[in-house]
Amino acid sequence: MSEVLVNRVAQSGLITINPESFMPQADGYAVFDVKDFLYKELILKEKAYREALKEHNWQQYENKAVGITCSNEALVPQWAYMLAATYLTNIALKVVYATKTELIELLAVQKVEQLLEKEYKDARLVIKGCGDKVPQQLYISLVTKLQKVAKSIMYGEPCSTVPLFKRKIVNK
Repeated sequence: MSEVLVNRVAQSGLITINPESFMPQADGYAVFDVKDFLYKELILKEKAYREALKEHNWQQYENKAVGITCSNEALVPQWAYMLAATYLTNIALKVVYATKTELIELLAVQKVEQLLEKEYKDARLVIKGCGDKVPQQLYISLVTKLQKVAKSIMYGEPCSTVPLFKRKIVNK
């Protein structure tokens, strides 16, 4: 007599959320590094900077989220970042002061904030773990967003989870 294998995880009603699905696509963002426009990558010469910005190919940032940064320790005046932003404003989808890592995190967290809570109302959720490319803030954003509506939240894989949250039932 053969035993029928039953997938108890599939029957459990658990919804698995993969944090990696919130990570932005590489072609959806870019970084504008002011360092590349500085004299010897250290000194901002206003006239040369303005000329370089005029000559720069801004179309490469079209329909992307752009982080403006300076990747070295040069002292860059605030107006230099602002001037670069003026060129990006009508081309890029979003312009922020951020490194590549910060920009990716910001975009991922924004995607979490757009989740429709009603889809997870009273659900039993597992936030998938082991995402080495996933920033910690994304996990925090997921749990704080979903805790408002979920019945329970766990971390890990459906076969081996760590309980994080369980809504208490209030008797009236």
